[in-house]
Amino acid sequence: MSAPLPSAFRCGYVAILGAPNAGKSTLLNRLLGMKIAITSKRPQTTRTRILGVVQRPGAQMILLDTPGIHQARGPLNTRIVAAALTAMEDVDLLLWLVDAERPDPEAEGFLLERLPSAGPPVLLAINKIDRVAKAQVLPLIDAWRRRHPFAAIVPISARYGTQLEALEEEMTRLLPEGPALFPEDQVTDQPERVIVTEMIREKVFRLTGAEIPYSTAVTVEQFKARPDRALIDIHATIHLERDSQKAIVIGKGGAKLRQIGEAARMDIQRLLGAKVFLKLFVRVQKNWTRDAKAMERFGYP
Repeated sequence: MSAPLPSAFRCGYVAILGAPNAGKSTLLNRLLGMKIAITSKRPQTTRTRILGVVQRPGAQMILLDTPGIHQARGPLNTRIVAAALTAMEDVDLLLWLVDAERPDPEAEGFLLERLPSAGPPVLLAINKIDRVAKAQVLPLIDAWRRRHPFAAIVPISARYGTQLEALEEEMTRLLPEGPALFPEDQVTDQPERVIVTEMIREKVFRLTGAEIPYSTAVTVEQFKARPDRALIDIHATIHLERDSQKAIVIGKGGAKLRQIGEAARMDIQRLLGAKVFLKLFVRVQKNWTRDAKAMERFGYP
């Protein structure tokens, strides 16, 4: 028999919501103490819901990192936003992240209108306070308090870890009492293959600048560990929509693709704790972001 849980143990699902590029994935990675979610200075980089499990004394917080909520344009973005709105259902707490430095009135209004009136409590985290003057923080809190009856408002910096302990305390307070739902050593429900695809896609975003639009998908065709797991062979394909994009991703003499592969390999090795041989391919599937079957094949149901 397992030992009885402390009476005050709390556990629940938390959906992290917010406008594109509010810092949701950065916050998730910071709370977990490791990288499982894609981050980039470019908005809308998270496309699918990622579950991370935060273990703390007396609490287990099960986090859903959702795509940035925005007015969807096009079939792919419609699916992405639908995934984020679905995450608001059947959770115990909504954690809404807003950008202190660069507010997004359109996305914020869009989400405010969709907050469930009788749903779970909403905890507001005002992120990136390291980028604004201290004198601006209290007026920001007051302004948000007038917009919605939040359960609590906490100013934070996900990048530097500022006020994250206070945020965790509020999250724990707002979760229901109950037993842990995941083992103590589990950090995410995402298979290693899925995290690897996201790490490769992140490097495409970071290293190709504004030339490559949000029409990049990555699939892993081979993920094979050598018998002693001293080396893992990974073959992955970067899927694009146009031949001109393929030329940019490959670069002169293959230089850009090698740069993407090397940067991704370093992250993947840290994740897996083993040496990695990463081979990347680039293929064009014209207009895949408007093809329902292609979107499903690339993981956008």
